[in-house]
Amino acid sequence: MGIDSFCSLDGSDPLWDWNRTWQTYYPDLTPCFQNTVLVWIPCLYLWLFAPLYILYLKSHDRGYICMTHLNRAKTVIGFTLWLICWADVFYSFWERSHGATVAPVYLVSPTMLGVTMLLATFLIQYERMKGVQSSGVMLNFWLITIVCATITFRSKIMHALNDPASVGVFRYTTFYIYYTLLLISLILACLSDQPPLFSEVVKDSNPCPESGASFLSKITFWWITGLMVKGYKRPLEEKDLWSLNNEDKSERVVPQLVRRWDQECVKVKRPVDKTLYSPKRSTRGEKKDGQPVEESEILLAKALQKTGEPSLFFALCRTFGPYFLVSSLYKIIHDVLMFVGPEILRLLILFVNDSSAPTWHGYFYTALLFVCTCLQTLILQKYFHVCFVTGMRLRTAIVGAVYRKALVITNAARRTSTVGEIVNLMSVDAQRFMDLITYINMIWSAPLQVILALYFLWQNLGASVLAGVAVMVLMVPLNAVIAMKTKTYQVAQMKSKDNRIKLMNEVLNGIKVLKLYAWELAFKGKVSAIRESELRVLKKMAYLGAISTFTWVCAPFLVALSTFAVYVLVDENNILDAQKAFVSLALFNILRFPLNMLPMVISSMVQASVSMQRLRVFLSHEELDDDNVERPAISGTPDSIRIADGAFSWSKDDPPTLKRINVSIPEGALVAVVGHVGSGKSSLLSALLGEMHKQEGSVSIKGSVAYVPQQAWIQNATLKDNILFGRETKDSWYQKVVEACALLPDLEILPGGDTTEIGEKGVNLSGGQKQRVSVARAVYCNCSVYLLDDPLSAVDAHVGKHIFEKVIGPQGLLQGRTRVLVTHGLSFLPQADLILVMVDGEITEMGSYTELLGRQGAFAEFLRTYTNTEQEEGEESLGDAVPRKGLENGGPAALLRQSQISLNATGAGKTTQKTEANDDAAATKTKSAEASRLTEADKANTGRVKLSVFWEYMKAIGLPLSIFSIFLFFCHHLSSLGSNYWLSLWTDDPVVNNTQPKREMRLGVYGALGISQGIAVFCYSVSVSVGGILASRYLHQTMLYNVLRSPMSFFERTPSGNLVNRFAKETDTIDSVIPSIIKMFMGSMFNVLGSCAVILIATPLVAIIIPPLGLLYFFVQRFYVASSRQMKRLESVSRSPVYTHFNETLLGTSVIRAFGEQQRFIKESDGRVDHNQKAYFPSIVANRWLAVRLEFVGNCIVTFAALFAVMARNNLSPGIMGLSISYALQVTASLNWLVRMSSELETNIVAVERVKEYGDTEKEAEWKLENSNLPPGWPTAGHIEIHKFGLRYREDLELAICDISVNIAGGEKVGIVGRTGAGKSSLTLGLFRIIEAAEGEIRIDGVNIADLGLHELRSRITIIPQDPVLFSGSLRMNLDPFDGYTDEEVWRSLELAHLKTFVSGLPDKLNHECSEGGENLSLGQRQLVCLARALLRKTKILVLDEATAAVDLETDNLIQSTIRTQFEDCTVLTIAHRLNTIMDYTRVLVLDKGQMAEFDSPSNLIAKKGIFYKMAKDSGLV
Repeated sequence: MGIDSFCSLDGSDPLWDWNRTWQTYYPDLTPCFQNTVLVWIPCLYLWLFAPLYILYLKSHDRGYICMTHLNRAKTVIGFTLWLICWADVFYSFWERSHGATVAPVYLVSPTMLGVTMLLATFLIQYERMKGVQSSGVMLNFWLITIVCATITFRSKIMHALNDPASVGVFRYTTFYIYYTLLLISLILACLSDQPPLFSEVVKDSNPCPESGASFLSKITFWWITGLMVKGYKRPLEEKDLWSLNNEDKSERVVPQLVRRWDQECVKVKRPVDKTLYSPKRSTRGEKKDGQPVEESEILLAKALQKTGEPSLFFALCRTFGPYFLVSSLYKIIHDVLMFVGPEILRLLILFVNDSSAPTWHGYFYTALLFVCTCLQTLILQKYFHVCFVTGMRLRTAIVGAVYRKALVITNAARRTSTVGEIVNLMSVDAQRFMDLITYINMIWSAPLQVILALYFLWQNLGASVLAGVAVMVLMVPLNAVIAMKTKTYQVAQMKSKDNRIKLMNEVLNGIKVLKLYAWELAFKGKVSAIRESELRVLKKMAYLGAISTFTWVCAPFLVALSTFAVYVLVDENNILDAQKAFVSLALFNILRFPLNMLPMVISSMVQASVSMQRLRVFLSHEELDDDNVERPAISGTPDSIRIADGAFSWSKDDPPTLKRINVSIPEGALVAVVGHVGSGKSSLLSALLGEMHKQEGSVSIKGSVAYVPQQAWIQNATLKDNILFGRETKDSWYQKVVEACALLPDLEILPGGDTTEIGEKGVNLSGGQKQRVSVARAVYCNCSVYLLDDPLSAVDAHVGKHIFEKVIGPQGLLQGRTRVLVTHGLSFLPQADLILVMVDGEITEMGSYTELLGRQGAFAEFLRTYTNTEQEEGEESLGDAVPRKGLENGGPAALLRQSQISLNATGAGKTTQKTEANDDAAATKTKSAEASRLTEADKANTGRVKLSVFWEYMKAIGLPLSIFSIFLFFCHHLSSLGSNYWLSLWTDDPVVNNTQPKREMRLGVYGALGISQGIAVFCYSVSVSVGGILASRYLHQTMLYNVLRSPMSFFERTPSGNLVNRFAKETDTIDSVIPSIIKMFMGSMFNVLGSCAVILIATPLVAIIIPPLGLLYFFVQRFYVASSRQMKRLESVSRSPVYTHFNETLLGTSVIRAFGEQQRFIKESDGRVDHNQKAYFPSIVANRWLAVRLEFVGNCIVTFAALFAVMARNNLSPGIMGLSISYALQVTASLNWLVRMSSELETNIVAVERVKEYGDTEKEAEWKLENSNLPPGWPTAGHIEIHKFGLRYREDLELAICDISVNIAGGEKVGIVGRTGAGKSSLTLGLFRIIEAAEGEIRIDGVNIADLGLHELRSRITIIPQDPVLFSGSLRMNLDPFDGYTDEEVWRSLELAHLKTFVSGLPDKLNHECSEGGENLSLGQRQLVCLARALLRKTKILVLDEATAAVDLETDNLIQSTIRTQFEDCTVLTIAHRLNTIMDYTRVLVLDKGQMAEFDSPSNLIAKKGIFYKMAKDSGLV
């Protein structure tokens, strides 16, 4: 039975009839076609998709939606439709029973349709059960059904009008009802149901509307409009942003990647021979003697051999691949749709040429063009959305994985990469992946597009296409070479950038030292040198970039030129008509994109592979072995800590730092560890924490551990948070701890009490305060084992005594716990239960104080050296010291002075009266919250970017160059338009005897126009890139200069993260992003203008349409930019905290691990990343929203260009029409690109604004004065007169010191003493003009220092600062950055500083590389390096600021004796820490509450029985 007889028994109703459908002015389809194909299409669609869809729903259950009116309506209509279809079937049977002959189609089609409607109804309910709020599958089904039904609907109406007699009333009625219900169904399918029960959305305060949006809203991204409107009305704020979707959150994404990466690592580490070590493994637990343990270690090492590198790529693929594959599907559909445009263009040109064709063909093509372009838009945007979301998850995962890894890597591995490099892994490398993900599909999509384009071109022009292909093929290796070169340059640039950021990081961390030594210029020179090498590389990259721009702008033209030339020259009869020329051009334009993209994608992949390599290396670093320290359960042994035959080194390959360590410490013992600098005391604690590599032996610790490092690690949080450290608050215990650690008086001084925010690395606390906070943190967490690394050295003697008594000692808070105390203070040793004496990494003696004294060994020797320096005083002095709660001497930085006002009234040094203390505690509570804020968060500017910023940038480039670049752009586009217009004239040439007579002339001019275009492109590319480099050099130099010229207060207020961000991210943007964006912006702007001009010339009617579309376009663009810019700003502001927190964690990993707080920090980091992505996600969606709207505008332009061309077909030449539509087809892409680039330009030019903003902050006084008349050797005597001197830290604060008048003769030795906050440090800051005087003056040798340039002043006086700061670089650079001294002088200073033996023992001697912050020298050695600096400068005035804090007594003695001998004829001012160091000074200045209390020789002061006498009594010197 043929299909015709299936439709009608006599075959009178054929399936298809060309005369009825195409070659007629009133087209219609045959009834047979309507009843079969049009009914079956929707049925087929649903039956094909239903099984897949049901499977998908089964696996993606979102919860259950209650029955709603919407759902009831959908179901009822579904049933009704089913009933109507059955009615048709029954009607056919009824007709049969009455003897009428009914074709089979009238039974089969309604039955199929009815069953399909039942399936649809079932799916509606099933979706409800599975929590689908709006379904694309169903919407498409209703849409296809209604489109098919509409054709039948029109046909039925025409039929009824033309031939009313033959209408079958029943079937017509059912059909009209069916049609109406379909319309209602379609409308209902567009709506969205309520959220499922118990879904996240219900609990969330500001959920993301995406999950609840309807399908239409999702594909057009309508659901973000609410946020855009909000952003248009007022700048968006944080609270407006939605929460992240669950599947984008760190807690979901990161573990997936970590799990897959671990699987990869396990695959690679295949045990070679399992039997070897698995049985031995168990022996470790049982036998405590050393032998088997060692053996099993060796076997273990043998057994785990790496069979290769684990692949990060596979781990990433397995984590993100499945979701990402969806995008590939979208991409294929889009690629195929791209070729519909040129095909329709071909049909349109044929239509114009053929005047007999019915007019409706033209309108049909136009409509088809519109539908296809719109579909293309929606699919492409969906594709991008999937890509960007994948990219976002990828970044989250990488940042999370790097953070988690950083918490567990060994110290040796940690040393291979600096903090800066690890932060770069997070920022730069994760970003690289994000950028690549959007392009990666081009790897297969580009070749596919090329093949399709060539296929259509071949059909159009035949073999001459090969000429064009040849040109393209030649371009590919050229681009590949350029990409490879660019890659090598990129690596070089990354290296320079890493070095520059590392150096900047150190400069910003050690800025105070730079200022005190007047070293800014030396470091500015170092940074500039690195920067220059970076710019040289950038310049090479710019030239390469110009060549590649030239190739890819000219490639399509050269291809067209060569193809057309070959086509017309091969055969005289080959005529270049409009159809051939412009369809080919449209196809060449399509070709242009994949050919441009391939090199970009390849270079992007190369970059990502470099990043992948860096990440893989970092993630494969060795991790700390959990078995380094055994944590036995509470067993029968009385020992709390036990090391047997221990040998430890910092990394696997190093010789052991500690050897032959055998210790067992009973529970509850107080153990003191003593020894000289560098004898391995801190290493012993590290070994107990499991931070060192255990070469042999066993370590076991019972119970939880608390650790106080030698250099306190303070978080950027409130003081209270620093102490609580994630534990819950117990007020009474907290108060006890704070009091025992002598923090109460500090809380009174701090502006916000314990809610004061502490800056990064604790900038606003003195050394002693940081140390006491660190002790308080350990005490508060109430552990069973305490490892204290010399916590008492940074505090005053009496405070140290207080802490020992109240906390560490036998009667302290920690009694009954095991305490291991590394100490230099001899006074505490008698109270220790056990003393370990360390020499060169071995424990030489152990025992109690009396035992060791009796042995006359190393310990007795050690004591004998020191007893004369630190005499113990009887018990009575302790009686005074404790209640007075004296504070040690540590100048808290600027902001802490605020509160002095409130204290001056009641008296700062609190005496024993309890009541006063209580009142003051109440006062602390009410201190304003404002006062406690210190650092300023990165501000997000709001509103439009000012034109002045663009003007600034143009000035930075240089105005002549800017104007010249714009002129070149104009030339390029003019010649491009000219060549295409010439082509359209050529195609309209009349054909004479099957040839075009003037074709050689046409071809020549066409070529010439093309070449001029190429030259313009090359020139503008070079000029823009070079301009960009000039600008970025200028901007970086001025920013560097401005930052270095800023006063100290600026650095205390601004977190270093913000500054580093300016030097890294913003500078990078100005270097490489802005120039390329400017090129693209200018290019697309001229493209759009050119296209509009061409369309207007061809069809002047378009002039009616372009202005309203232009307005709509402009409105959409402004509307978008308002929100987008703000989201971008919110995103970049929320990015800094991620890195700041990471930076902080890296510095404190050992503390975090010791306390076992890793999980809390991971959670905090995840939270910060999510917070950042929360701002990033809406900005991706906003981009998609914009693209859909804009492409719609572009599609309208194409449609109208085609429509008006169809209307004016009689007076349009095919050439002009081809030109017009081929330009219109490009306009969408250009428009899209133009908005993208203009908003990119606006968001990125912000970098210029942020780099410039430090030009307007306050600056220090001039460094060098022009007409300075300083005598060359000044100061010659070192005579200091201070006259009525006072200074304040900020404008709005009271004076920190006031009315000080002192006259110090040259060569005098003066000690400066006083309690905390008395203003000792402030006086030295005033002397160096770190803070300018508010009143009075200081004269040195009769010269008022306020009249000097800062460098002249600071380079002529020397300070040995409180914290010894070293910079990474050679040791020699640290001593003499300006290279102003000979090697002999440097060696001499090292000899005097007692470092000569140490330095000459180093392999590189003076060129020994100091690591970041001097980490590879011990604290004492760093202090001696600072002494060597002072000896090298040897100025007449020396200031010593608490330099004796963290040094053992031996080093202290060395420093003091050196100063006594070497600076005999100099004026020495010492801020005294231990009074015994200044007892032999000529005079002592006692400060109290910022004023001078006493000033006389020590003996006279003691006789006076004033403040000094009390202090001396506390220290046991009287």
